[in-house]
Amino acid sequence: MNKLILVGNGFDLAHGLPTSYRDFIDDIWKNLATNHSSPELRKVFELGDDLVRFLLKKNVENFNDFNTLMNNSVSGDISYRQDILFAENKFLRRVLLKVKNDFFILINSKNSIENWVDIENEYYSELKKIVKSNNVTRIKKENVLKLNREFNDIKNLLIRYLKIKIQNVYKLLEVEDLKTFKNLLELFKPNSYFANDFETEEFSLKGDKIYIEKFKEEEKTKGAPIGQTYIVNFNFTDYTFLYQLELEAFKIIASTNSIHGEVKAEGFQPVFGFGDEMDEDYKLIENLDDNEYLRFFKSFQYFQNNCYNGVLEFIEESKFQVCIMGHSCGLSDRVMLNTIFENKNCRSIKVFYHQKEDGTDNYTDLVKNMSRHFKDKPLMRRKIVNKEYSSPLPQNVRFKKIEKKE
Repeated sequence: MNKLILVGNGFDLAHGLPTSYRDFIDDIWKNLATNHSSPELRKVFELGDDLVRFLLKKNVENFNDFNTLMNNSVSGDISYRQDILFAENKFLRRVLLKVKNDFFILINSKNSIENWVDIENEYYSELKKIVKSNNVTRIKKENVLKLNREFNDIKNLLIRYLKIKIQNVYKLLEVEDLKTFKNLLELFKPNSYFANDFETEEFSLKGDKIYIEKFKEEEKTKGAPIGQTYIVNFNFTDYTFLYQLELEAFKIIASTNSIHGEVKAEGFQPVFGFGDEMDEDYKLIENLDDNEYLRFFKSFQYFQNNCYNGVLEFIEESKFQVCIMGHSCGLSDRVMLNTIFENKNCRSIKVFYHQKEDGTDNYTDLVKNMSRHFKDKPLMRRKIVNKEYSSPLPQNVRFKKIEKKE
């Protein structure tokens, strides 16, 4: 049977890549003094020379460090307001720090933000506040233009970060240890006669089990796998192509779809925004008849190319099993996930959950997230593979680093 693999940010983290929201936001504050003159940061920050010189002498690892440092440095001449991220020398009337992006201020003030999906959810929440406000149309339009501009500036900060900290640091097609890589590669192989870890118990219907047995017999007769693997990569990194190449070396038909774009891809800007058209308030936004309100909805960004159609073609072609690898299954991808999960050819959904060092895991949280993408709840309970037949996602694959030239 074919296998559809959904790869999310947790897959990056399992490979040791610092691509989490926390990695990104901490890096901004850690290197603010060094990077403040870059075009992307200058759109968000205004830093005085006095503060730059001060920060270069200090050890700042994250926003909490920066905030503590600023509060401890306040004197009669210096004022600091954390709520608007503004500091000035009152005596000399010199700005030390001014954050010009209210959305950036908002996400820094919220301790509840842990993942990229939380950022996208926060954007949608702010968008709905604008739509539901009692302001006149002109003011609403000004507010949504501002929100979209600020959200786009954060997107550009992220792209800059990924280029510098990932693309320029790691050899994304060269792993350090082949054994750990091949162990993870086994999970990518389609369910077949040749798969070592394949269990028919991952499918609840008798008809599916009969289909699988016939499928396996056909493969046994041919002496080769006939199932396909289709990798849908929601990250902006492009190393899943390495898994495709290795699968093809085993004579397995495999494809990779970077559905959210790639940092270095020409002509396909990374897709960043919200994708829940099933939300009750979406109709309110759509009925405004103003395209600016729809600017960061993923459905419209997917029209940049044929990637979304590629997913549709695969799920309509034949029966398949979904494997979740590092995807949080949050609401910002709700429409796409609903389209996949409730498709008639989707026969089961297997979760490769994250098991923490203390022994706890996020299996139950992932299942709860997945449930929000089903309109048909009995169908959800039939398709999701129980924990007994699920397993942790391996966390030990690492990429070689690019050697720095002296």
